[in-house]
Amino acid sequence: MADIIGANGNRETFRVVGKPNIPGKLSPQLASGVAKFGIDYFQPGTLHAKFLRSPYANARVKSVNTAKAAAIPGVADIVRWDDPDIVGLKSFGESFGAARAWLDNYADHETQEVAVIVVAEDEDICDEALRALDVEWEILPFYTDLNESRKEDASVILPPQANTPSGGMGNPAPPPPKKGNVNYSTAIQGDIDEGFKQADRTLEYELYMPSFASHMPNPSGSFAYWFDDPYHGEGGQSLRIEGAVRERAAIAQMYRLPPEKVEQDGLFMGGKYCDWGLRKSQEITPLLAKRAGRPVRCVNTREETFDMIMMERYMKMKVGFTDDGLITAVDDYSIADGGGWGSSSFGTSGDQSYGPYFTLKCKNIRQQMEIVDSNRGFMYVSGQHCPFNWDSGTMAIYLIAEELGKDPIDIARLNLHGPNSQDDGDAVPSFEACVKALKEVVGWNWHSAGAKTLPDGRLHGMSFRYQMCPRHSFTDYSSKLELRDGVVHLPTQGPLFGVFAVECNAMVVAEELGLEYDDVQIDFDYRETFTPVGGGSDGTTASAWVTKECANILKRKILESAIREADAPPPMFFFGPPPEPNPFKGLTPDELDMADGCVIVKADPSKRLPLPAAVRENLFATYKGKPPLAVWATDMGRKLDTMNVAFCEVAVDTETGTVEILKLGAVADPGKIMRPTSLESQIDQVMYFSQGCQLLEDFVYDLATGVMLNNNMIDYKKPTMLDVPVITRHFLETRAGNAAYGANGISHSLANTHLIICAIHNAIGKWVDPPATPDKILAVLGKI
Repeated sequence: MADIIGANGNRETFRVVGKPNIPGKLSPQLASGVAKFGIDYFQPGTLHAKFLRSPYANARVKSVNTAKAAAIPGVADIVRWDDPDIVGLKSFGESFGAARAWLDNYADHETQEVAVIVVAEDEDICDEALRALDVEWEILPFYTDLNESRKEDASVILPPQANTPSGGMGNPAPPPPKKGNVNYSTAIQGDIDEGFKQADRTLEYELYMPSFASHMPNPSGSFAYWFDDPYHGEGGQSLRIEGAVRERAAIAQMYRLPPEKVEQDGLFMGGKYCDWGLRKSQEITPLLAKRAGRPVRCVNTREETFDMIMMERYMKMKVGFTDDGLITAVDDYSIADGGGWGSSSFGTSGDQSYGPYFTLKCKNIRQQMEIVDSNRGFMYVSGQHCPFNWDSGTMAIYLIAEELGKDPIDIARLNLHGPNSQDDGDAVPSFEACVKALKEVVGWNWHSAGAKTLPDGRLHGMSFRYQMCPRHSFTDYSSKLELRDGVVHLPTQGPLFGVFAVECNAMVVAEELGLEYDDVQIDFDYRETFTPVGGGSDGTTASAWVTKECANILKRKILESAIREADAPPPMFFFGPPPEPNPFKGLTPDELDMADGCVIVKADPSKRLPLPAAVRENLFATYKGKPPLAVWATDMGRKLDTMNVAFCEVAVDTETGTVEILKLGAVADPGKIMRPTSLESQIDQVMYFSQGCQLLEDFVYDLATGVMLNNNMIDYKKPTMLDVPVITRHFLETRAGNAAYGANGISHSLANTHLIICAIHNAIGKWVDPPATPDKILAVLGKI
């Protein structure tokens, strides 16, 4: 595919798009600390709010006496779960999991907000009041071990309707009813029994992935107050809220307000990767401020932001394949943590509609899943790995290669179907280009497990992985451009959360209008409609496609205006020599173009006027829509366009169990590179948390109480600057996507759970479940 529908989609030369080191418009504010997030807003007279949080893994508040807490000087309000104001509260778009009260007296994991909110003059008084609450707890059975929770005689820990699976693509029937703590989800394609009959060999293996934490750079929080609005006075007071991003629409609808009665100045979003969920601290402040008649601030602590970015999962795999390595059947039985009530389906049933299996020629696929309730924690609407089961395919290809003594690249090439369908035997051009570049960039020289020892005595291991470069194409965008006083403006509501999609849009505007990047003025205003946010890379590449269409509409208006002004110039009221003749007089708009910040004559580019001189009137253009659906959105891997490959080399010290990453990186084809700095940073980021989850990160629970023991930045281990290797990055541009200029983007497709794990196996010939800490490595080597 390509950008064949949009204007100038096949543009051959680029001056701005793809240019390296284009700075973020607000990067100086971020670097200097001037940028304000929700937790940074405050004004004199502000009250503070805190939730009662469960100290137990599973518990119910039977009763609570608030008298002592209410008597503490400085306590302004105490709100219970059964207060009518709370009973009527409901999050906007609440659709994940079963319907549940916004705040109730039940907590299914430690630190969950429960039963009571305290509002006071400062945070210390809030803490004192929370300690003074007389709470009668009913401590309920809990499970932080999925294998215990899934047993038939296990105590039921969540309601029957909680965490109901959505089902995967190809489900023949609705999932069976929940049994105890287990929901079921099955997706079947082809004939699994026939597939195994066609196999010469069968491979069985297990894949385990622990859950790991999100780590928001800025903990969630909000600040709100109500005011008499001189412009929108009808219907009561208006609301000012900061910190409830992505956009004010969610809060407006939650509190049944028209958008014009909600103000939001701050557009900086401190959420985690791919995070769309508002926390309770971001939603409650308008209600509390209304009750108190004063501004209210509510902020989570660092310990309270250790929700999951992916849940624990066990996968039991059985793969049939021929003697040459062609996969004929895949049987995937997974036991996945469903998390607390209402957790996201990423990592559970959501995986069954997309994954490595659909990129294979093999059509005989069975995916069975137990989605097990637990008290381990909660996962909001997010997904660091896309999807969680992709590296079950990485492991299959690696293990087949090991058994047959072949390079895993050759096994991947043999099994990858062609661009158009699973029946297409042709090579995927993007994949072949990525592999060719990989071999050139890193000097790929495959060896079998345990076959290479480095000069210093450590064992060398290497691994390979492929993925799609998907564009999710879920979203319509509404772009607007203005020419005002000779300057082109791109207005947007943001938000600003680290992907720099607005900058990419400004680069496209500059490209289409013959301007420089700095000539395009980005106007950040929460009241604007345009927001370049969508699923994965769609927020950059698809929004830029829409803005490209909008830019060409504005360009046409500029050229038409230049002709009008040339044929009927405005009167001049000054003394002096007469103005130079307008070079556009007598021409048509089709005879003009834009370049170098000027309107020019196509036939003679020396005839030109700077844009402010060529067009004096103010103009605007709008465009709403989206590019054609991407192949990812329509076929979920059954068609292929842009691809990427990743590689890893490690050195394992068999005396200490330590792992050093020697090489880690990727060759990626996003179709068309929009802003290289964004692409580079995206790959650095996914490799960073891929390294963390495979070598360091894990939640540790007290087996006796179910309480998490390491929800802090000291005991929960993440890679530091000293741990992170230099990431090797190489980019291709096949223009095979169908968003702006043939772009798809990269999304989070390079995030992985087992690339490093496979390299460790290739070094020592033993499997180590992540995180592959030195003690685990020494244990499998029989040295402890």
